[in-house]
Amino acid sequence: MNSLTPFPGHGQPQDVVAFHRTELNVILSLYGRMVAAGEWRDYGISSLRDVAVFSVFRRTAETPLYRIEKRPKLRARQGEYALIGTEGQVLKRGHDLKAVLRLLDRKLIRPVD
Repeated sequence: MNSLTPFPGHGQPQDVVAFHRTELNVILSLYGRMVAAGEWRDYGISSLRDVAVFSVFRRTAETPLYRIEKRPKLRARQGEYALIGTEGQVLKRGHDLKAVLRLLDRKLIRPVD
């Protein structure tokens, strides 16, 4: 969702990409399950001009385990949502956020010994 947000010290509002409430519900639902499983412990959200980023961390001081990115300019091409790994590799990209995040849902399913 694009919203006009003025930056402090600037008279002109700038376009900023942000996650919509329904998108955040999907992401935070997964985040809650991963926290309960002991996999994730912290997150950060960034809203920039071209991209919105939801970063997840195992520990606060580390680099993100995963970044969930929303790039509306890629909507007509490979999809506006992307799951990025620790090393910056694109793990999954698509038009449907739930389908992109399904890759992480599989990590919650563990074989019972």
